[in-house]
Amino acid sequence: MKSLLTALSAIPAAMLVQASPAMAQPTDPDTRAWWAVTEQLSSDAMEGRDTGSAGYDRAAQVVADKFKAAGLKPAGVNGGWFQPVALREFAIAKATLKVGSRPLKFLYDVGVAASEAMPTNVDAPLAYRGYCGADVLGDVKGKLVVCHGARRAGLPSGADREAAVKAAGGIGILSIADPGFTVEPPRWPDAYAREVKPIAAKVDTDPFLRLRLNAEALAKVTGPARTDAADLIAKGSQGAPLPSFDIPGRFQATFTVARRQISSSNVLGLLPGSDPTKAGEAIVLSAHLDGYGQGTPVDGDGIYNGTLDDAAYVALLIRLAEQRQGQGYRRPIVFAAFMGEEKGLLGAYAFVANPTVPLARIAANINLDQLRPIFPLDLLTVHALDDTTLGDDVRTVTAGMGVAVQHDPEPERGLIRRADQWPFLQAGVPATAFVFGYRPGSESERIYRQWYRTGYHKPQDDIGQLMDWKAAADFNRFFYALVARVADADAAPAWKPGSTLKPKAP
Repeated sequence: MKSLLTALSAIPAAMLVQASPAMAQPTDPDTRAWWAVTEQLSSDAMEGRDTGSAGYDRAAQVVADKFKAAGLKPAGVNGGWFQPVALREFAIAKATLKVGSRPLKFLYDVGVAASEAMPTNVDAPLAYRGYCGADVLGDVKGKLVVCHGARRAGLPSGADREAAVKAAGGIGILSIADPGFTVEPPRWPDAYAREVKPIAAKVDTDPFLRLRLNAEALAKVTGPARTDAADLIAKGSQGAPLPSFDIPGRFQATFTVARRQISSSNVLGLLPGSDPTKAGEAIVLSAHLDGYGQGTPVDGDGIYNGTLDDAAYVALLIRLAEQRQGQGYRRPIVFAAFMGEEKGLLGAYAFVANPTVPLARIAANINLDQLRPIFPLDLLTVHALDDTTLGDDVRTVTAGMGVAVQHDPEPERGLIRRADQWPFLQAGVPATAFVFGYRPGSESERIYRQWYRTGYHKPQDDIGQLMDWKAAADFNRFFYALVARVADADAAPAWKPGSTLKPKAP
């Protein structure tokens, strides 16, 4: 099984991530200053900056102190730097799982989407139903249904599978994480199983189970009576036809859960504008301060530092503020370090719902996330490139740098909806964000793919990983120039006719 999955997903490469105190450091002063803040925010002392943790609060205070030292004005609530958000957390502290007498390892073989209404004890028969289209389910009432989590055109989507299984009376889905989805391969182990929501959010009353299965563990589930687990995984990864069958033995699980109320804060600073006629056209510059925190150790390391995701780009906001030292652009700039991005864009949604600067006075959002300066910057993926005039600004700045731009070449990943620009776009605010691009088959693609296997949402995204310092400096220079262009332009950013992202008027 292991050799098959490796053949499906691996790209030959040396390890991208290394932990080496002797790693070369940036040579230009601005990049050195940016990286020094990055190291501070993503050091082990911040414990991965998990939402609601003491480590996050320490990092938030560092950001507030640096915003103040750089000459920004506090833009939080009650005249301060912070916008606290009350939250509730539901976590699975421990779980035991098995099929018949075959144990399954929590977070390694099976991940759990924690939800407040999920049962804490499960004892149910299992049914394997391929891609779990409504036409193949048959009798699954009271059963846990094993489905391939395929992400291919022409096959049922995750929402389709869940709706079909619910309609047929299934108690939940054990979704095989698809190793054939190589643009973003499954990552194991899971760091933890927990859910964080605003305290005012509606309490979940749906007991439906949502479990994720490591493809390498399918044989444990189907049992010794079947010897075709590897073949099922291979066919499922290719979108080939699959059988349906019931699985001998019952799925049994016991979950130990914990509930608590927590609070976590956005950090907000304001650089006032210099042109009174542009006072109602603020530009929000954002990056998320939170990381994954502490979780399942990988290679002995249990702190998910989140250096590139996204401490480095909170540090870039700080670096821009330090350069300005209170000297404003024509338009006001809101510097926003959002909490809770990794738990569902919670900080950005909280800000958009209760903005400390009225939403009608916000002209645009430029968000920094999903950025990996680990190979040369000669191509930039730009979200919402043709939807607003921000895309024209990006084209102008990149053209002067010899950097090409492109639309998202992997829209099936839904990256535009997975970062903090999305709540702004949903609210009708022009917004954009960026990803380092690569050309198919290039060394840059090799590095990009390798990072997603070895660094993304893992403890290895730390200050010891290999960096391309010129690429980092080039992007930072691009960002400075883009902000200046947008903030000093005669016309405010605007939606373009025909945008598919612009919300329709009610």
